[in-house]
Amino acid sequence: MAAYMDLTDTGSPAPAPQLDRPALTSRLWSRLVLPCLGAAVILGGAAPTMAQHPNMPPAGELPLDELRTFADVFNQIRIGYVEEIEDSELLEYAIKGMLMGLDPHSVYLTRDAFEDLQTSTTGEFSGLGLEVGMDNGYLTVIAPIDGSPAAEAGMLPGDIILKLDGTTIKGKSLNEAVDQMRGPVGSEIIVTIGRAGETQPFDLTLVRDTIRVASVRQRWLESGYGYLRISQFQKNTGEDVSEAIAKLQAEQPIKGLVLDLRNNPGGVLGASVDVAGLFMEGGTVVYTEGRLDNSARNYNATEKDMTAGVPLVVLINGGSASASEIVAGALQDHSRAVIMGTESFGKGSVQTVLPISEDRAVKLTTALYFTPNGRSIQAEGIVPDVIVDRAKVEAFDESRRISERDLAGHLDNAGNNVTGDAQTSRGLISQDNQLYEALTLLKGLNILKPRVPSAPAVEQQTAAVDDTAPQQP
Repeated sequence: MAAYMDLTDTGSPAPAPQLDRPALTSRLWSRLVLPCLGAAVILGGAAPTMAQHPNMPPAGELPLDELRTFADVFNQIRIGYVEEIEDSELLEYAIKGMLMGLDPHSVYLTRDAFEDLQTSTTGEFSGLGLEVGMDNGYLTVIAPIDGSPAAEAGMLPGDIILKLDGTTIKGKSLNEAVDQMRGPVGSEIIVTIGRAGETQPFDLTLVRDTIRVASVRQRWLESGYGYLRISQFQKNTGEDVSEAIAKLQAEQPIKGLVLDLRNNPGGVLGASVDVAGLFMEGGTVVYTEGRLDNSARNYNATEKDMTAGVPLVVLINGGSASASEIVAGALQDHSRAVIMGTESFGKGSVQTVLPISEDRAVKLTTALYFTPNGRSIQAEGIVPDVIVDRAKVEAFDESRRISERDLAGHLDNAGNNVTGDAQTSRGLISQDNQLYEALTLLKGLNILKPRVPSAPAVEQQTAAVDDTAPQQP
């Protein structure tokens, strides 16, 4: 999508003020750079240990030429900018810009932003119900949260948010855009969307609501075949999944499970380890590597598969990110599940919240994570074992076809067959073709499983053999 900039030429500019740059730079040097040098000396011994990059200055040294340039630019802005700005505000802009230049997930957290981060991990907030990220300066939808105003309005992964209430998003930080989308329950906001395949942007009017993210839901697809949906990984998601499985097991034996991670934007890393561990008999779920000594960590599963190894299909798509990819990657590497759907988002980095004062912190990318087999999915994603694109499938109506039961005088069926499950499958194919394919695969896996003959069949077979065997005198 092209970016546009309005340029207005009002004639020859007024002469720039003549600045005594050496004198001003010297004053700024004493105000900005020397305190930085002092802080580096003070904090040098307490800083986390990290590997030294060959192009970096020796430990304890700062790039003085670049700091002089920063002081010059800072001075030009504070003297020449059209509006007067407090020095503290300019420095905060500089901090935000420094982090924005690293990657889309490293951000500067003020008090409000830090509270928002905590809210997202506990599962309740007031807003639109979107997981968003910055992509080349554009606010991009990763996934709408199930049941949210955004999901009900039809917003899709990959949508680009161009304006909020008529104000362009270009140039705003991720936190600033999220702040604008949040607001009192019941208030309206107009969101201007750019979508692939649409020739023009379009507006959606959304009403803010309290977003209570029920991260786990369960139900039966058919008799014996369960469905688990995880919409987001919150602190207690592992416990919630365990309870959901226990409820299904209490109702009837489980022959197969579908774990639906589509449009799940991720969340708490520890929760993904807990969830994967419920389906594994121990082993590595994920490990991380980074420059900090404590960033190299190995996360292992518990020693018990809660489902006793029942066939498992995991559904993913382009909206499955971060913690979702950890779960899918672990189960794929351990050959515990069949991964089905489309390629995932590809967020393979770990962010750490580093407090810098009582009310401010930095959310910094500190490590990359790897699947048990050593795969990094950063910017690559998890490739499904079975690729199934989301599609609209329409089944042929065969209700008018003549069958045996339509013939006059046909014999009745002597058994007690139940056709309810077949009807459920026919409805599922038109509603969600990916879920239909997952259910079909689970059925196939159960058909191919070795079966132990039931007792009556064994007795009948034994009797038949005895009847044809030679009689002993």
